[in-house]
Amino acid sequence: MRGKVLAAVLGAAALAVAGAATLGLGGRGTQEPATDRTGPATTVTVTRQTLVESASLAGELSYGTAIPLASTAAGTVTWLPEPGATVRRGEALLRADELPVVLLYGALPMYRPLAENVTGSDVIQFEQNLSALGYEGFNVDDVFTASTTAAVKRWQKELGRPETGTVDKDQVVYSPGAVRVAERLVRVGASATGDVVSYTGSTRVVIVPTGAGEAAWAAKGTPLTVTLPDGKTVAGKVGAVANETAAPAAEGQGQPTINVTVSIADQKALGKLERGPVTVKYTARQRKDVLTVPVAALLALAEGGYGLEVVSGGTSRIVAVEAGLFADGRVEVSGDGLAEGMTVGVPE
Repeated sequence: MRGKVLAAVLGAAALAVAGAATLGLGGRGTQEPATDRTGPATTVTVTRQTLVESASLAGELSYGTAIPLASTAAGTVTWLPEPGATVRRGEALLRADELPVVLLYGALPMYRPLAENVTGSDVIQFEQNLSALGYEGFNVDDVFTASTTAAVKRWQKELGRPETGTVDKDQVVYSPGAVRVAERLVRVGASATGDVVSYTGSTRVVIVPTGAGEAAWAAKGTPLTVTLPDGKTVAGKVGAVANETAAPAAEGQGQPTINVTVSIADQKALGKLERGPVTVKYTARQRKDVLTVPVAALLALAEGGYGLEVVSGGTSRIVAVEAGLFADGRVEVSGDGLAEGMTVGVPE
């Protein structure tokens, strides 16, 4: 994992007691007045709150992993969109012999011609797209009828294609949604058959590589905070976790990793940033409604463990406490007689 826990428990505890006096209680659990002390230099109040321990990981903002998109069109490529362009439903992904090859949305590939009396789930998929583009006069179902043929001819006329009423394989390319062209994979003048462009989604996401055995935090929907290179933060959540692991570059160079995709709903909050390193913060542990003090208030006891110097009525006494979660400069504490609102000292 390329991140680190922000609130390091052992380190925080060590820092808290590094300069503190070592005090004894004369027996664990007793509360004898500290007669050899004149009182703390400063005091703080015991508060009740929720402590959150966060962890940070390095990620990369981008439009996601580029995927090649194939055309089955015959002929020669006469036009391709520029890298960075977004192609949506009904728009040309390329032109082959000056005829548009149109992008539609769907999971099934265009594996056969569609014509009158053809039935199947690919017919439903195509008719759903035709309807979404505003064409009417047919039922969206699994049968390519004469009414569908009439609508297809109107569609073909607007595209400038021959009005055959048949949808050949080379007229359409399917993708899950709008695509953002990442790279041209062929040049204009090359064959139109095969991978012609690579594409990503049209929204920016964060990819976080994390150790395959350290991804328990990455449940889908988990809220996260993304810090951009300029220090601005935006809200995100786990959108997807890769099913496959990536092996280390060489044997002995770390454990396999998986990619966690973080989605960001407010794309405008990202400004014009399209790619760059970011930091992703998530909640590693949380303790609700617990008593807390600043870490610096902890005292190291001679007999082991920690204590607090409780100040009351002009006197002070040392109370043994159990330290729980350390986070954001505070620590969870519990012990006999310890209560919210008490005043405790902070060693110099």
